[in-house]
Amino acid sequence: MYNQKLLSRSYFESIKFHKKTRNFRLLDGKGADLLTGTLGKTLPIEQPYNCLPHDLKDDGSVCYEWNSKARLYMNQVKSPSPDIKCYSFQWEALLDGLFPTDCFDVGGDRGFWYGGGITKGNDYILGNASFASSPFVTGDTNMHQWGNAVKRYFLNSKGVAIQVDERTPLYVSVNSEAANKICLQGRNDQFAFVNKQSRYPQLKYTICSGPDMKSLHNGLMQKSLWDGLTEKDNDVIKSLLREPVWQIPASKQEHLTETAIYNYTESIIALGYLRLGHILVNEFWQKTIGDFRLDAERFATLDETVNILHRRGFRVSLTIQPFISTESSNFREAVAGKLLIYERESERSIPALTRYKSTTSAGVLDVTNNASIPWLAEKLKRISETVEIDSYFLDFGTAFNIPRYYQCAHTLVNPDEFKNYFMERFEGTLSIFGVSSAVMVPRPPAFLSLPPVNSSWSGLQTIIPTMLSYGIIGFPFLMPGPVGGDFVLPTQQLKKMYSFYEFELPPLPDKDLYVRWLQLATFLPVLRFTHLPSEYRDESVTAIAKELANIRQTTVVPMLERYASVAMDDGLPIIRPLWMLDSTDVNCFSISDEFSIGDGMIVAPVLTKGETVREVYLPQGVWKDGIDESLRKGSRWIHNYHVPQNKVAFFIKMPDNTRF
Repeated sequence: MYNQKLLSRSYFESIKFHKKTRNFRLLDGKGADLLTGTLGKTLPIEQPYNCLPHDLKDDGSVCYEWNSKARLYMNQVKSPSPDIKCYSFQWEALLDGLFPTDCFDVGGDRGFWYGGGITKGNDYILGNASFASSPFVTGDTNMHQWGNAVKRYFLNSKGVAIQVDERTPLYVSVNSEAANKICLQGRNDQFAFVNKQSRYPQLKYTICSGPDMKSLHNGLMQKSLWDGLTEKDNDVIKSLLREPVWQIPASKQEHLTETAIYNYTESIIALGYLRLGHILVNEFWQKTIGDFRLDAERFATLDETVNILHRRGFRVSLTIQPFISTESSNFREAVAGKLLIYERESERSIPALTRYKSTTSAGVLDVTNNASIPWLAEKLKRISETVEIDSYFLDFGTAFNIPRYYQCAHTLVNPDEFKNYFMERFEGTLSIFGVSSAVMVPRPPAFLSLPPVNSSWSGLQTIIPTMLSYGIIGFPFLMPGPVGGDFVLPTQQLKKMYSFYEFELPPLPDKDLYVRWLQLATFLPVLRFTHLPSEYRDESVTAIAKELANIRQTTVVPMLERYASVAMDDGLPIIRPLWMLDSTDVNCFSISDEFSIGDGMIVAPVLTKGETVREVYLPQGVWKDGIDESLRKGSRWIHNYHVPQNKVAFFIKMPDNTRF
């Protein structure tokens, strides 16, 4: 008991906690507020008592109990560096129907909040969002609150971060239950967190503070990605940075044929100014999703075609998914072998069904079942014995593409854990160059693909906020979609997830939209195409595309490779928000239409129809203008900066001793 009192005294030097009202304050070294809020929002206001001895933890945590309703444990925990302090908080509900909820202040002088992932409203700054409490799992932003990648990490510009434990059944709300609040809640439900990790819900997280946002973020996210990386893996990373991904245009099965692939590659070669790179074939290489064998009618001599493509310098990648259509011959085989996710409480006898894209009824391979791994590996091995495939793109869908009443051989904490199992079990045996969804960093050389984007100006405007948000939460290697967008949304409001529909590929986008999209894509880690510049049959488009290709090869790629190496060393993003260059400059905190490549270049593309001027902010330092090569001093705005349609604004960081 004496040790607990001693810990309590030292602990509350930085944290002020009113036990009755549960008002919370985290202070900096000068006694100023870093983080404020209210813990235990679902509890009545009443005085707690110290926990009984048999309820105390061995680690010396401070413990309070609120009259058999809930128990709170608080402790100071190990931090990654001496200038970072971390504290753990764990709520345990003690009765049914009580959901532990802690709310923290946002907006005003409480700093800017980032992280989590990309929201339905594409809110780069979380404090600008407004949504009710919803499960923190991957989703489809047409229907759900979060996008195709999430991480339980939230960062504040005052130098504070919150990391939520992976086993917490986490719900998040912003500006909903209360204005100017972000609330974290532990709640079990009938889908995302149906598998209880404890009798009653728990909420467990860590709060860390550091000298500034950048130092804190770097300290918490620092992670080497070199472990297990082979020379071949490194070669794939470099090839994705240097060479485009050519996504074969095929929105229907009949559009994807051996002839279509060959003719598309002929058009690529005819361009003459872009490198060859990776041919990406979508799921229609199979007759039915889940066949895991080539459609013999449409690909009778694909082995010969692929050999030709290899000799020309292309790499060929197939898209695979864990879904097996009920119309596939493999479905019956998988059911007989009990290889599929099954209906809850069915004793593994009834497969649980879902739908995905062109497949209206499909089972899902249970990768937690040891028997399913060699089964799928054998199917893919047969493909490689026929056709020399270089790599695979894994299309997982999101958490909500898992069947509603799912049950796996090994109980999942939540549906997103399925992705982790798949990657852990296959990344050593399959060459994976991209994934469609993630909750943990895929092992390089796999890049995380951005969610599908509507072919529109509003779609274009979502790309930078998504890139920045995903970089902040720890995904350094990101692959945007094709130049011009993934699909065209119908005018009516869709009532289901995008992945429940078969969208047509976008027709050739408006020329101005395509050019501005290409200008942005030129500076991103992976350049990806469906529509080719030559389809416009316009000399001005060709001239712009050629100039951008030259900028990418001579200026952008060397910088991408340099910061890809940094990403491998430290896990820091290649594409960064401006505050990572200067986290003391408040102007950098809210900018979501510019980005930096590492700390060496700033890019400020035009993202609005018909615009040829824009505002540009340059952080501290001296920068060389990429358009006219003039030197510009940082820590200031450039107002009404002129950007003609055939140009893109970018600025290269000059050495610190550059004379202005």
